[in-house]
Amino acid sequence: MKEGKLLIFVKSLATLLEMHPSEELIFSNGRKLLESLIATDDWLPEAFCKPHPDYYQQYLLYADPLDRFSVVSFVWGPGQKTPLHNHTVWGMVGQLRGQERSANYYQQADGSYTAEESFVFKPGQVATVSPKTHDIHVVENDLSDQTSISIHVYGGNIGRIERAVFDPITGIEKLFISGYANTATPNLWNTAGNPAS
Repeated sequence: MKEGKLLIFVKSLATLLEMHPSEELIFSNGRKLLESLIATDDWLPEAFCKPHPDYYQQYLLYADPLDRFSVVSFVWGPGQKTPLHNHTVWGMVGQLRGQERSANYYQQADGSYTAEESFVFKPGQVATVSPKTHDIHVVENDLSDQTSISIHVYGGNIGRIERAVFDPITGIEKLFISGYANTATPNLWNTAGNPAS
């Protein structure tokens, strides 16, 4: 029985995390796994590619039962962007379709946040976030005429983790739990008709 790309990725990442690796090793080896997953754009079911007309969508693809990691597709309509936010756990972001712009922000002495240079990510590229290095950013669809999709992998169940959005001028934070747009996840073991299996 042939295993699908998402199942291969989930098994490989779970095996990596069984070794209790350092974050550096997760980013080194995990990046290669994520690059392999996003090398082709034929495995993500259509149900997890649908944009919303008003805001970006966050679809859960897989959540580890021990909360060690989660895999999520982010779907961005033209012009959609996040507020300034953090993650509180390590993360890897792989560009699957379209392109996205990300800008890291750093808090200043007066409490405000200032952006560093922004970066554009194209299909096949992987970026990382971490509370140990940079964890606060804004991400947006860099295309004005089409949907962009990225695959995010986090060191926890990101839809259940309490995080924060920040006012870039005052620095005031507001706590939130994002949840997910979907009520069902892909069946990774259904090899008949589900390309993500």
